[in-house]
Amino acid sequence: MVKKAIITGITGQDGSYLAEFLLSKGYEVHGIIRRSSTFGTERIDHIYQDPHEENIRLSLHYGDLSDGSSLRHILSKVHPQEVYNLAAQSHVGVSFEQPEYTADTTGLGSIRLLEAIKDIDTSIRYYQASSSELYGMTPAPQNENTLFHPCSPYACSKLYSFWQTINYRESYGIFCSNGILFNHESPRRLETFVTRKITRAATRISLGLQDCLYLGNLDTKRDWGFAGDYIEGMWRILQRDEPDDFVIATGEMHSVREFLEEAFGMLNLDWKKYVRIDDKYKRPKDVPELCGDMTKAKEALGWEPKIKFKELVKMMVESDLVLAKRENHMKHFKGQCNEIR
Repeated sequence: MVKKAIITGITGQDGSYLAEFLLSKGYEVHGIIRRSSTFGTERIDHIYQDPHEENIRLSLHYGDLSDGSSLRHILSKVHPQEVYNLAAQSHVGVSFEQPEYTADTTGLGSIRLLEAIKDIDTSIRYYQASSSELYGMTPAPQNENTLFHPCSPYACSKLYSFWQTINYRESYGIFCSNGILFNHESPRRLETFVTRKITRAATRISLGLQDCLYLGNLDTKRDWGFAGDYIEGMWRILQRDEPDDFVIATGEMHSVREFLEEAFGMLNLDWKKYVRIDDKYKRPKDVPELCGDMTKAKEALGWEPKIKFKELVKMMVESDLVLAKRENHMKHFKGQCNEIR
Protein backbone atom coordinates (compact mmCIF):
# COMPACT_ATOMS: atom_id res chain seq x y z
CA MET A 1 0.00 0.00 0.00
CA VAL A 2 1.27 3.47 -0.90
CA LYS A 3 1.86 5.56 2.20
CA LYS A 4 0.12 8.92 2.43
CA ALA A 5 1.56 11.91 4.25
CA ILE A 6 0.16 15.35 5.00
CA ILE A 7 2.58 18.27 5.29
CA THR A 8 1.49 21.58 6.80
CA GLY A 9 3.78 24.35 5.63
CA ILE A 10 4.61 22.50 2.41
CA THR A 11 5.45 25.73 0.56
CA GLY A 12 8.12 26.66 3.12
CA GLN A 13 11.80 25.75 3.05
CA ASP A 14 11.43 22.54 5.08
CA GLY A 15 8.12 21.56 3.54
CA SER A 16 9.48 21.70 0.01
CA TYR A 17 12.51 19.55 0.85
CA LEU A 18 10.34 17.09 2.78
CA ALA A 19 7.87 16.81 -0.11
CA GLU A 20 10.72 15.98 -2.50
CA PHE A 21 12.12 13.43 -0.06
CA LEU A 22 8.81 11.65 0.56
CA LEU A 23 8.02 11.53 -3.16
CA SER A 24 11.42 9.87 -3.72
CA LYS A 25 10.37 7.28 -1.12
CA GLY A 26 7.19 6.49 -3.05
CA TYR A 27 4.76 8.38 -0.83
CA GLU A 28 1.59 10.12 -1.90
CA VAL A 29 2.05 13.64 -0.54
CA HIS A 30 -0.69 16.08 0.43
CA GLY A 31 0.21 19.64 1.30
CA ILE A 32 -1.90 22.16 3.19
CA ILE A 33 -1.68 25.73 1.88
CA ARG A 34 -3.37 28.96 2.89
CA ARG A 35 -5.61 30.80 0.44
CA SER A 36 -3.93 33.97 -0.75
CA SER A 37 -4.38 36.52 -3.51
CA THR A 38 -0.85 35.71 -4.68
CA PHE A 39 0.81 32.37 -5.35
CA GLY A 40 3.46 31.34 -2.85
CA THR A 41 4.33 27.96 -4.29
CA GLU A 42 7.70 28.81 -5.85
CA ARG A 43 9.59 26.25 -3.78
CA ILE A 44 7.41 23.36 -4.98
CA ASP A 45 6.58 24.45 -8.54
CA HIS A 46 9.15 21.97 -9.90
CA ILE A 47 7.30 19.00 -8.34
CA TYR A 48 3.74 20.26 -8.76
CA GLN A 49 1.37 18.03 -10.72
CA ASP A 50 -1.78 19.11 -12.53
CA PRO A 51 -4.70 17.50 -10.67
CA HIS A 52 -6.17 16.45 -14.04
CA GLU A 53 -3.24 14.14 -14.73
CA GLU A 54 -3.28 10.44 -13.89
CA ASN A 55 -1.44 8.84 -10.96
CA ILE A 56 -1.07 12.10 -9.04
CA ARG A 57 1.27 11.78 -6.05
CA LEU A 58 1.35 15.44 -4.96
CA SER A 59 -1.87 17.24 -4.09
CA LEU A 60 -2.50 20.62 -2.45
CA HIS A 61 -5.43 21.44 -0.18
CA TYR A 62 -6.60 24.79 1.16
CA GLY A 63 -6.51 24.89 4.94
CA ASP A 64 -5.06 26.78 7.87
CA LEU A 65 -3.81 25.96 11.36
CA SER A 66 -6.17 28.64 12.67
CA ASP A 67 -9.14 26.76 11.17
CA GLY A 68 -9.74 23.44 12.89
CA SER A 69 -12.64 22.48 10.62
CA SER A 70 -10.45 22.67 7.53
CA LEU A 71 -7.86 20.41 9.17
CA ARG A 72 -10.52 17.85 10.07
CA HIS A 73 -11.93 17.93 6.55
CA ILE A 74 -8.51 17.29 4.98
CA LEU A 75 -7.62 14.49 7.40
CA SER A 76 -10.95 12.77 6.76
CA LYS A 77 -10.54 13.11 3.01
CA VAL A 78 -6.90 11.97 2.72
CA HIS A 79 -6.65 9.29 5.45
CA PRO A 80 -2.88 9.70 5.88
CA GLN A 81 -0.51 7.42 7.77
CA GLU A 82 1.79 10.34 8.69
CA VAL A 83 1.30 14.05 9.45
CA TYR A 84 4.22 16.49 9.53
CA ASN A 85 3.32 19.78 11.21
CA LEU A 86 5.84 22.26 9.83
CA ALA A 87 3.59 25.31 9.46
CA ALA A 88 4.14 28.27 11.80
CA GLN A 89 4.81 31.95 12.07
CA SER A 90 8.48 31.02 12.31
CA HIS A 91 10.35 34.33 12.40
CA VAL A 92 11.58 35.04 15.94
CA GLY A 93 11.87 38.79 15.39
CA VAL A 94 8.39 39.09 13.89
CA SER A 95 6.93 37.18 16.84
CA PHE A 96 7.70 40.15 19.09
CA GLU A 97 5.61 42.32 16.77
CA GLN A 98 2.81 39.76 16.28
CA PRO A 99 2.71 37.75 19.51
CA GLU A 100 -1.00 36.87 19.39
CA TYR A 101 -0.90 35.68 15.78
CA THR A 102 2.26 33.68 16.52
CA ALA A 103 0.63 32.04 19.55
CA ASP A 104 -2.48 31.18 17.54
CA THR A 105 -0.74 29.54 14.60
CA THR A 106 2.49 28.23 16.11
CA GLY A 107 0.96 27.23 19.44
CA LEU A 108 -2.78 26.59 19.19
CA GLY A 109 -2.45 25.36 15.60
CA SER A 110 -0.77 22.19 16.82
CA ILE A 111 -3.56 21.32 19.27
CA ARG A 112 -6.18 21.79 16.55
CA LEU A 113 -4.28 19.26 14.46
CA LEU A 114 -3.75 16.87 17.37
CA GLU A 115 -7.44 17.05 18.30
CA ALA A 116 -8.38 16.22 14.72
CA ILE A 117 -6.08 13.19 14.76
CA LYS A 118 -7.49 12.06 18.12
CA ASP A 119 -11.05 12.24 16.87
CA ILE A 120 -10.54 10.89 13.34
CA ASP A 121 -7.75 8.28 13.46
CA THR A 122 -5.40 7.67 16.39
CA SER A 123 -3.20 5.40 14.26
CA ILE A 124 -1.83 8.44 12.40
CA ARG A 125 1.80 9.20 13.22
CA TYR A 126 2.39 12.87 14.08
CA TYR A 127 5.60 14.88 13.78
CA GLN A 128 5.84 18.25 15.53
CA ALA A 129 8.48 20.70 14.29
CA SER A 130 10.00 21.93 17.53
CA SER A 131 12.83 24.43 17.70
CA SER A 132 16.17 25.05 19.38
CA GLU A 133 14.70 28.40 20.43
CA LEU A 134 13.06 26.43 23.25
CA TYR A 135 16.41 26.44 25.08
CA GLY A 136 16.77 30.22 25.05
CA MET A 137 19.16 31.33 27.81
CA THR A 138 20.20 27.81 28.84
CA PRO A 139 23.95 27.43 28.14
CA ALA A 140 25.13 25.36 25.15
CA PRO A 141 25.46 22.55 24.24
CA GLN A 142 21.81 21.52 24.49
CA ASN A 143 20.29 18.04 24.24
CA GLU A 144 16.93 16.34 24.89
CA ASN A 145 17.38 16.63 28.68
CA THR A 146 18.44 20.29 28.75
CA LEU A 147 16.23 22.76 30.60
CA PHE A 148 14.01 24.95 28.37
CA HIS A 149 14.09 28.73 28.83
CA PRO A 150 12.23 30.32 25.87
CA CYS A 151 12.94 34.01 25.19
CA SER A 152 10.40 35.06 22.53
CA PRO A 153 6.70 34.71 21.74
CA TYR A 154 7.75 32.27 19.01
CA ALA A 155 9.74 30.10 21.42
CA CYS A 156 6.96 30.16 24.03
CA SER A 157 4.45 29.07 21.36
CA LYS A 158 6.75 26.25 20.27
CA LEU A 159 7.11 25.18 23.90
CA TYR A 160 3.32 24.85 24.17
CA SER A 161 3.26 22.66 21.04
CA PHE A 162 6.19 20.59 22.31
CA TRP A 163 4.43 19.66 25.54
CA GLN A 164 1.04 19.14 23.90
CA THR A 165 2.71 16.65 21.54
CA ILE A 166 3.98 14.72 24.55
CA ASN A 167 0.60 15.11 26.28
CA TYR A 168 -1.30 13.52 23.38
CA ARG A 169 1.30 10.75 23.21
CA GLU A 170 0.93 9.92 26.89
CA SER A 171 -2.80 10.60 27.28
CA TYR A 172 -4.18 9.00 24.12
CA GLY A 173 -1.44 6.63 22.97
CA ILE A 174 -0.97 8.48 19.66
CA PHE A 175 2.40 8.17 17.94
CA CYS A 176 3.47 11.80 18.52
CA SER A 177 7.11 12.87 18.28
CA ASN A 178 9.04 16.13 18.48
CA GLY A 179 12.01 17.00 16.32
CA ILE A 180 14.00 19.74 18.09
CA LEU A 181 15.70 21.16 15.04
CA PHE A 182 18.52 23.64 15.42
CA ASN A 183 18.94 26.38 12.81
CA HIS A 184 18.84 24.91 9.32
CA GLU A 185 19.33 26.93 6.17
CA SER A 186 19.42 26.56 2.39
CA PRO A 187 19.09 28.55 -0.84
CA ARG A 188 15.33 28.24 -0.25
CA ARG A 189 15.47 30.18 3.02
CA LEU A 190 13.35 33.33 3.06
CA GLU A 191 15.41 36.50 2.63
CA THR A 192 14.24 37.97 5.94
CA PHE A 193 16.27 35.35 7.85
CA VAL A 194 19.81 36.51 8.65
CA THR A 195 21.73 33.81 6.76
CA ARG A 196 19.91 34.32 3.47
CA LYS A 197 19.88 38.06 4.03
CA ILE A 198 23.67 37.92 4.20
CA THR A 199 24.26 35.73 1.13
CA ARG A 200 21.72 37.68 -0.93
CA ALA A 201 23.30 41.01 0.02
CA ALA A 202 26.88 39.83 -0.47
CA THR A 203 26.24 38.64 -4.01
CA ARG A 204 24.32 41.79 -4.94
CA ILE A 205 27.06 43.99 -3.47
CA SER A 206 29.68 42.08 -5.47
CA LEU A 207 27.89 43.13 -8.68
CA GLY A 208 27.18 46.69 -7.64
CA LEU A 209 23.45 46.11 -7.15
CA GLN A 210 23.48 47.00 -3.45
CA ASP A 211 25.56 49.39 -1.36
CA CYS A 212 25.36 48.00 2.16
CA LEU A 213 23.72 45.51 4.50
CA TYR A 214 21.91 46.40 7.73
CA LEU A 215 22.03 43.87 10.57
CA GLY A 216 21.49 43.70 14.33
CA ASN A 217 23.53 41.60 16.77
CA LEU A 218 26.60 40.07 15.12
CA ASP A 219 27.75 38.17 18.20
CA THR A 220 24.89 35.67 18.52
CA LYS A 221 26.05 32.12 17.86
CA ARG A 222 24.02 29.39 16.21
CA ASP A 223 24.31 25.76 15.14
CA TRP A 224 23.65 26.05 11.39
CA GLY A 225 22.93 22.97 9.27
CA PHE A 226 21.45 22.21 5.84
CA ALA A 227 17.66 21.92 5.69
CA GLY A 228 17.92 19.18 3.07
CA ASP A 229 19.74 16.98 5.60
CA TYR A 230 17.37 17.72 8.45
CA ILE A 231 14.18 16.57 6.75
CA GLU A 232 15.55 13.02 6.61
CA GLY A 233 15.83 13.23 10.38
CA MET A 234 12.13 14.16 10.55
CA TRP A 235 11.19 11.14 8.48
CA ARG A 236 13.36 8.75 10.50
CA ILE A 237 11.73 9.94 13.71
CA LEU A 238 8.35 8.70 12.43
CA GLN A 239 9.72 5.35 11.22
CA ARG A 240 10.68 4.16 14.70
CA ASP A 241 8.79 1.50 16.63
CA GLU A 242 8.06 3.94 19.46
CA PRO A 243 7.51 7.72 19.49
CA ASP A 244 10.18 9.90 21.08
CA ASP A 245 11.80 13.34 20.93
CA PHE A 246 15.10 14.11 19.22
CA VAL A 247 17.59 16.94 18.78
CA ILE A 248 18.64 17.36 15.15
CA ALA A 249 21.80 19.48 14.85
CA THR A 250 25.41 19.59 13.63
CA GLY A 251 27.15 20.11 16.97
CA GLU A 252 29.05 23.12 15.58
CA MET A 253 28.45 26.72 16.62
CA HIS A 254 29.29 29.86 14.63
CA SER A 255 28.51 33.54 15.12
CA VAL A 256 26.73 35.84 12.69
CA ARG A 257 30.10 37.56 12.34
CA GLU A 258 31.68 34.29 11.20
CA PHE A 259 28.88 33.77 8.69
CA LEU A 260 29.58 37.24 7.30
CA GLU A 261 33.30 36.55 7.03
CA GLU A 262 32.71 33.28 5.22
CA ALA A 263 30.07 34.57 2.79
CA PHE A 264 31.77 37.86 1.85
CA GLY A 265 35.18 36.16 1.80
CA MET A 266 34.01 33.78 -0.92
CA LEU A 267 33.41 36.87 -3.07
CA ASN A 268 36.73 38.49 -2.08
CA LEU A 269 34.93 41.22 -0.17
CA ASP A 270 35.65 42.71 3.25
CA TRP A 271 32.30 42.61 5.02
CA LYS A 272 33.34 45.41 7.41
CA LYS A 273 33.17 47.89 4.54
CA TYR A 274 29.52 47.11 3.80
CA VAL A 275 27.76 46.08 7.00
CA ARG A 276 25.91 48.66 9.10
CA ILE A 277 24.30 48.07 12.50
CA ASP A 278 20.65 49.07 12.83
CA ASP A 279 19.10 48.82 16.30
CA LYS A 280 15.68 48.00 14.84
CA TYR A 281 17.03 44.52 14.03
CA LYS A 282 17.98 43.92 17.66
CA ARG A 283 15.39 41.94 19.63
CA PRO A 284 14.00 42.80 23.08
CA LYS A 285 15.74 39.68 24.34
CA ASP A 286 18.30 37.82 22.23
CA VAL A 287 19.44 34.23 22.70
CA PRO A 288 23.26 34.27 22.87
CA GLU A 289 24.25 30.68 22.02
CA LEU A 290 22.57 27.58 20.58
CA CYS A 291 24.49 24.40 19.82
CA GLY A 292 22.88 20.98 19.62
CA ASP A 293 24.12 17.64 20.90
CA MET A 294 22.69 15.15 18.38
CA THR A 295 24.17 12.03 20.00
CA LYS A 296 20.74 10.47 20.57
CA ALA A 297 19.70 11.00 16.93
CA LYS A 298 22.96 9.50 15.71
CA GLU A 299 22.63 6.41 17.91
CA ALA A 300 18.86 5.80 17.74
CA LEU A 301 18.05 7.07 14.23
CA GLY A 302 21.34 6.48 12.44
CA TRP A 303 21.19 10.14 11.41
CA GLU A 304 23.95 12.69 11.18
CA PRO A 305 24.45 15.79 9.01
CA LYS A 306 26.23 15.47 5.68
CA ILE A 307 26.80 19.17 5.00
CA LYS A 308 28.68 21.36 7.48
CA PHE A 309 29.05 25.11 7.92
CA LYS A 310 31.49 26.13 5.18
CA GLU A 311 29.82 23.95 2.55
CA LEU A 312 26.41 25.34 3.52
CA VAL A 313 27.55 28.95 3.15
CA LYS A 314 29.19 28.12 -0.19
CA MET A 315 25.97 26.52 -1.44
CA MET A 316 23.92 29.57 -0.51
CA VAL A 317 26.39 32.08 -1.94
CA GLU A 318 26.62 30.21 -5.25
CA SER A 319 22.84 30.03 -5.55
CA ASP A 320 22.35 33.72 -4.76
CA LEU A 321 25.15 34.69 -7.14
CA VAL A 322 23.12 33.14 -9.96
CA LEU A 323 20.13 35.25 -8.89
CA ALA A 324 22.25 38.40 -8.64
CA LYS A 325 23.73 37.86 -12.12
CA ARG A 326 20.25 37.35 -13.53
CA GLU A 327 19.11 40.56 -11.83
CA ASN A 328 22.15 42.41 -13.17
CA HIS A 329 21.47 41.16 -16.68
CA MET A 330 17.85 42.32 -16.51
CA LYS A 331 18.99 45.71 -15.22
CA HIS A 332 21.29 46.22 -18.22
CA PHE A 333 18.64 44.88 -20.59
CA LYS A 334 16.08 47.38 -19.31
CA GLY A 335 18.66 50.13 -19.59
CA GLN A 336 19.29 49.30 -23.24
CA CYS A 337 15.52 49.25 -23.93
CA ASN A 338 15.18 52.73 -22.40
CA GLU A 339 18.02 54.01 -24.60
CA ILE A 340 16.30 52.69 -27.72
CA ARG A 341 13.09 54.46 -26.70
